[in-house]
Amino acid sequence: MSKLLIDKVLNNNVLIAEHPSYEEVVLIGKGIGFNRKRGDYIDIDTVEKLFVLKNEKEQENYIKLLPFIDNDFLEVIISAIDLIKQRTNSQLNEHIHVALTDHLMFAITRASQGMEMNNPFLIETKALYRHEYEVAAEVVELINNKTGISLPTGEIGFIALHIHSAISNKNLSEVNQHSQLVSRLVEMVEEQFDIEIDKESIDYMRLVRHLRFAIDRVVKGEKVEEPEKIASLLKAEYPVCYNLSWKLIKVMQQSLKLKVFDAEAVYLTMHLQRLQNKFK
Repeated sequence: MSKLLIDKVLNNNVLIAEHPSYEEVVLIGKGIGFNRKRGDYIDIDTVEKLFVLKNEKEQENYIKLLPFIDNDFLEVIISAIDLIKQRTNSQLNEHIHVALTDHLMFAITRASQGMEMNNPFLIETKALYRHEYEVAAEVVELINNKTGISLPTGEIGFIALHIHSAISNKNLSEVNQHSQLVSRLVEMVEEQFDIEIDKESIDYMRLVRHLRFAIDRVVKGEKVEEPEKIASLLKAEYPVCYNLSWKLIKVMQQSLKLKVFDAEAVYLTMHLQRLQNKFK
């Protein structure tokens, strides 16, 4: 199955073709539409960086975007998604073609008009999704090299969330919700301990990671075994940390609308205690 029949050439970079298993598919690749017409065959194996949109809804949404994008910009965005695919070494969720194309189109327009969008979760995103953040920084660099437009730093955070969403198969609103929840929990810790955690420090990274993994466990319904003796010991030894950990868990429960196992409080208490010691 290496040849597909071309139904329609939408532009230099996008074709509609007939696929034996999916009926119609949208093919996306740099320059694949150049000098091709309806009724030609396209050899999939010869076109290296080719993306196939199989999902009908995604196809529809992608085609709707095309009239609004300059062909050169589209080529840059296709290169960016190809870079993401290479760097993350993963099958990206098809939705990234619609979501990231749409996002970058507006980001490039905003930047070229000198408008900047504030990203309140930049630091959390960097700590939570280190690898995605590095890849997103490369994407911003690629866009700058190819278009001369430099996107603001906040964009690295937004793009990183799109990348995380595409490789983890979570929808973007869920990824955003979790980032906001982590941010809120960190603020509660700072308030309770009356401290300000350096956002570039290893302590911050550890706290954010711990909270993120706890959220992931809750969402997946993974039960954490509770060491009985430790719970009562921590409660007696570190009442402030123990109470705070329960406050955080209550907020987590309300936000996620899911049950959090008691054992999470034990691990969180130990974590908070270590953090509090650092600041004493």
